[in-house]
Amino acid sequence: MAHGHARPILLGLIGSPIAHSASPAMHEAAAAAVGLRAHYQLIDVAGADAARLRGLLSSLAPIGFSGVNVTYPYKESVLPLLDDLSPGARAVGAVNTIVVRDGRLTGHNTDMTGFARALRQAFGPNPEGPVALIGAGGVGKAVAVALAGFPGLEVRLVDADPAKAGAVAAALEGHARVRVCPRVEEAVEGARGLVNGTPVGMLPDRGTPVPLALLRPGMWVTDAVYSPLWTPLLTEAARIGARTMTGRELAIHQALDAFALFTGREAPASAMERAFDRAVAPLAA
Repeated sequence: MAHGHARPILLGLIGSPIAHSASPAMHEAAAAAVGLRAHYQLIDVAGADAARLRGLLSSLAPIGFSGVNVTYPYKESVLPLLDDLSPGARAVGAVNTIVVRDGRLTGHNTDMTGFARALRQAFGPNPEGPVALIGAGGVGKAVAVALAGFPGLEVRLVDADPAKAGAVAAALEGHARVRVCPRVEEAVEGARGLVNGTPVGMLPDRGTPVPLALLRPGMWVTDAVYSPLWTPLLTEAARIGARTMTGRELAIHQALDAFALFTGREAPASAMERAFDRAVAPLAA
């Protein structure tokens, strides 16, 4: 093997709980596909405060990490601890990818870029709106900014914390038509698209963020959750004949974009797709 003696690229994921993450499989397979070796480490830290997060982040460069992904619950709390932010991460106000270069940490948001690309592939270059978006947290914010990139698309945002939804709407003012809705029913009424950006429906939770009776066959419906791939929301949407996109697409596309940032190499989507499917197969059983 040509790269047998080269040190593997060191990558990782910071978050909690992350035992079921498909990221190690996806990134290690992507590296192999382009002739590199990578080791992707799960860094499961629960309840970390700013001081603990800062300590963790400051150790990345000395240990030799090329970069890490960040997931729940730290996508927002890492922001002030980084040296720099990409324009996308700044716009979203959340980071899911940190690139380590020359001792400096730069935050990016590939949930945003990955979701936009996945959406185009699933539903065409101009997805129909208005779009009801449930959740204004880390992933919800990334989805809102991604949707804002589609010209003229109205976004109807709902969050259990109305102040959170209001802050996202304010941040996007002038860039997109965002309406904060107090109730899910109001957001979904007459909407052509629906996105779940909350963890509702993620195992062991079997709930749904939207009363299923509100779904209609003419809609497109997508879920950021990927364990299970077929959440109660998507199962019902498919049953009534709505077009659906599972969390698989977002997971793969955000990882492809992150891998390119970490390594400077474009990995083939097929390598990540196969790795993702193998990683989540036991969860689907």
